[in-house]
Amino acid sequence: MTTVTQHLWFAKDMRAALETYVSLVPGSAILWTTPIPEDTPSGPAGSVQIAAFRLGDQRYMAIEAGHLDPFNHAFSILVSCDTQEEIDRMWAVLGEGGSYEQCGWLRDRWGLSWQITASCMGELMMGPDPAVAKRVTSAMLQMKKIDIAGLRQAAAG
Repeated sequence: MTTVTQHLWFAKDMRAALETYVSLVPGSAILWTTPIPEDTPSGPAGSVQIAAFRLGDQRYMAIEAGHLDPFNHAFSILVSCDTQEEIDRMWAVLGEGGSYEQCGWLRDRWGLSWQITASCMGELMMGPDPAVAKRVTSAMLQMKKIDIAGLRQAAAG
């Protein structure tokens, strides 16, 4: 069977990043970590670490092997939250030491981009009334952290 797994390259502090990530998303775990026992272009035997982890229902691998290419917006992890409390918790923990951006985007302290959104967003934006979708979209574009009550208020007009 063919499997697909996202792979993340960390310059440093991979273990701290993974511990933070799995603490936030229910059903997540670090499955294993191990050093590469051979010399690599990134360093001597044991200096490069690899790991497998799961965030919710998604599989990931990670490597800590020094600087290569920084993370950028071309890859982000989208977390769809049911409550404002979940959004607030994710936003606070992942944004600490990072930076907050528009429309529910943030960059964590390791440089990885996240989209912290509301699970009701699709329902509000894809309904039969295009005026509702436009109001919700306009409201979302004004937000940094997603505000569920604000989205619902925009939908109601």
